[in-house]
Amino acid sequence: MKKEILPISLILILALARLIPHPPNFTPIIAVAILSGYFFKNIYISFLTLIISMLIADIFLGFHNNIFFVYISLLIISYTFFKIGEKINYKNLIFYSFFGSLVFFIISNFGVWLLGEMYEKNLTGIIECYILAIPFFGNTFLSTLIFSYPSIFLYRSILIKI
Repeated sequence: MKKEILPISLILILALARLIPHPPNFTPIIAVAILSGYFFKNIYISFLTLIISMLIADIFLGFHNNIFFVYISLLIISYTFFKIGEKINYKNLIFYSFFGSLVFFIISNFGVWLLGEMYEKNLTGIIECYILAIPFFGNTFLSTLIFSYPSIFLYRSILIKI
């Protein structure tokens, strides 16, 4: 349990960073999903830590109708990185950050299209939704990189001393 205090603390800090004012989609949530899958040897602890940290932040930010798609995308990302966690290193984290951001982009924007009223419920509407969301993808990917690398560095640096 002692080794799990550090990753749980890091994930909670990252999730609470969502409460700090930030540019659109520049949050640590994809990094949280990747890291929860990477840090823990138990998938249930990974999911529980991720969900609790998201719920804590969402209590303050407010819940929205697309929350199901956001949480599902994060659980998929977490599960994926739980399965390949031992392969994560500084070199391939850029690719994994892109992959996690892309999964989030596809699933969350599908929810925006499906549940929202901004787009027609046809092929043209979903294409328009994805096209208009492209500018937000850059912030998602960049924030995932910015939050992932220092977190893994801290985890590896401190864990060696435990």
